[in-house]
Amino acid sequence: MSPPPPPALQSLIREALQHHQAGHLDEAEQLYRRALAIDPQNADCLHLLGMIAFQSGQLTRAAALIRQAIELHPAAASYHSNLGNVLQAEGNLDEAEACYRRALELKPGQAEVHLNLGHTLKAQGEVDSALASYRQALTLKPDMAEARVAESTALLLQGDFASGWQGFEFRWQTRDYDTPLRNYPQPMWRGEPLTSGRLLVWGEQGIGDEIMFAGVIPDLLRAGLPCVVDCDPRLQPLFARSFPRVEVLSGYHQDCDAALNIAAHLPSGSLPALLRASRESFAAAVPYLVAGPAQRGRFRDRYHDGRPRIGLAWHTTNRKSGRTRSIDLNLFAPLFSLPDLRWISLQYGDHGALEDEVLAAAAPLLIDREVDQLADIDTFAAQVASMDLVITIDNSTAHLAAALGVPTWLLLPFAPDWRWQQTGDRSPWYPSMRLFRQAARGDWPSVLHKVRQALLLGVKR
Repeated sequence: MSPPPPPALQSLIREALQHHQAGHLDEAEQLYRRALAIDPQNADCLHLLGMIAFQSGQLTRAAALIRQAIELHPAAASYHSNLGNVLQAEGNLDEAEACYRRALELKPGQAEVHLNLGHTLKAQGEVDSALASYRQALTLKPDMAEARVAESTALLLQGDFASGWQGFEFRWQTRDYDTPLRNYPQPMWRGEPLTSGRLLVWGEQGIGDEIMFAGVIPDLLRAGLPCVVDCDPRLQPLFARSFPRVEVLSGYHQDCDAALNIAAHLPSGSLPALLRASRESFAAAVPYLVAGPAQRGRFRDRYHDGRPRIGLAWHTTNRKSGRTRSIDLNLFAPLFSLPDLRWISLQYGDHGALEDEVLAAAAPLLIDREVDQLADIDTFAAQVASMDLVITIDNSTAHLAAALGVPTWLLLPFAPDWRWQQTGDRSPWYPSMRLFRQAARGDWPSVLHKVRQALLLGVKR
């Protein structure tokens, strides 16, 4: 048994931990390094320095530091588990899986490790095994909201809508959910008829999610439910035009109650649990969004040169999954080499940076500086609606194009988001959308080869 560390070292480590837990990473790192100067073989300090590197996005450095800690103290389950977290973030899924399994060998009964193991298995396409891990986490910790939501999205990925939507309601209790749950005096709607007043549907998550869940609004109208929709302000003009029987606003507050006569409310992501319990229930009409006809016409005239107009989006800045969803523009060269196609960028971002990227890739892409795809979505919708075909990665452009009824080809990574399901080339959300899936992790060339072959058959105009 090793002797206890001297009091000065203990004090340094305690102070470092306090800064670390408070989020003061620079101060914590300095103190851990001072502690290591006293005791270079202190595994805990090496491990915690690795965690600071991980929190700072320095993944390679984080893995190296935690590996050093494991060499000194190979029986520390938390070291193996946290190395698994780093490796998973790097995309080294096989190694991450091995780390989680080693952590569970050393210390069984860790619900969080079972959860992370499930994430790694799902990312490798092993959804049944991932479900088993999520359920083991729930056996150990039944109130673990993250595991409940992970189980739900895995079920949705498999097409089990009836079971999947149930756990999806736990999203509000997870740590990383970006949208806060709104507390109104009116009750949450549970699908019952409203004898008086209107239903408030309020948007959640990102622009793409709001667009996707808006596909359920026509169902409410067909059922005779008077609705008010509170959406992102950038979507308000588009939604107001598309749903003329709905009062569309942005920034609802209770002072509006008297005028709006709200009887019940519901976040838009909870609508599918009530109205999309099976694949057959997705048989609603698409398109359900309507771009401004005059603006659409102007874009069509501007881009007209006798060739089919193809819009392209290839990148997302999503911090959680952007790395696996985005595609290097250079990889599209086989598509760009096809003759008689007009390529137009639908990619959001700084126009100058996009022009530099297009120039470096020698891509025949038009960057239209009159369109800001993030700030002015109504104009962007008109631009998208002027296309004959949209080819896009999984981002908000995919939802917008498909909801507008534009032929849309979606390029999906090996482990797609739950909404696109595990298999198949069609989406229940957007029947006119065509899905092109990776056969192996990171294999975009084969996806783009399939797209090229499809383009050779022609673009319907």
